[in-house]
Amino acid sequence: MSLSQVEKEIEKLQKELLDCNQERKKEIESQIKKQEEYYQHLSPYDHVYLARKSTRPNIKDYINHLFDDFIELHGDRLAKDDGSIIGGIGLFNQQPVTIIGHLKGKSLEDNLKCNFGMSSPEGYRKAMRLMKQAEKFKRPIIAFVDTPGAYPGMEAEMHGIGEAIARNLLEMSLLKVPIITIVIGEGGSGGALALSVSDRLVMLENSVYSILSPEGFASILWKDQEGKRVAEAASLMKLTAKDLYERHIIDHIIDEDLKGATVESYEVYRQIKEYLNTNLKELQKLSTSQLINKRYEKYRKIGQVF
Repeated sequence: MSLSQVEKEIEKLQKELLDCNQERKKEIESQIKKQEEYYQHLSPYDHVYLARKSTRPNIKDYINHLFDDFIELHGDRLAKDDGSIIGGIGLFNQQPVTIIGHLKGKSLEDNLKCNFGMSSPEGYRKAMRLMKQAEKFKRPIIAFVDTPGAYPGMEAEMHGIGEAIARNLLEMSLLKVPIITIVIGEGGSGGALALSVSDRLVMLENSVYSILSPEGFASILWKDQEGKRVAEAASLMKLTAKDLYERHIIDHIIDEDLKGATVESYEVYRQIKEYLNTNLKELQKLSTSQLINKRYEKYRKIGQVF
């Protein structure tokens, strides 16, 4: 049984609970409790399912709960503004910071506006423009990752999506200000990496971070066009927060609610705020050369993991 099937069964039982006698009520509550035990033993693909849910908080929710006086900045100053990446300046504990991240919508209409979180070259160039601005004014950078990957369309290729991502990797490795990246949902491919060259890399418990989707992995490796081996692919890819923490690729895991983070998951916001507060103080004590050297060493070690 998959997690989606468990959720449907729980929903069905909860509806039945609204109109039943006392004896049946106890029986249904027992069945719901039994179904919820599934959440204690989630498979890697269950984590993928949770990471993709539209009920998860998006970057706008994190901005509203973590930062004050946010001002959004638009455009890459070369072509256009990409709505799949939000960026701007705000206050964290009265300290000016630059906030950048992928935006996923919570409805079809919203997702069409932000291209389901798949960013164009203009989006990554906007992100880099804001990072350079942060460096100029000595503002720490907080990045939020939630993307299935960069947009793979013809227009994106023509406008240099590969170059835009590569440029971000190069420039972020040399920025003279602290960078903390938080993977809040999907962290897919170069589209995620282009905001992830940071001093601290954090993941929510049910987020995922990988070179490509399990569907893409299964299709390439086994020519699986029907999705029969997607769950197997997810297990092999080691894409969960737990897997990556054990391999020292990420630095910290933010715990979520039993059924995954939602907009009302105030404990998640509290944990992130506490982590940012502690680690920004630590990183700002370092000299510029120490900061850049430690970042370099971090990614050299990641490159040796596999």
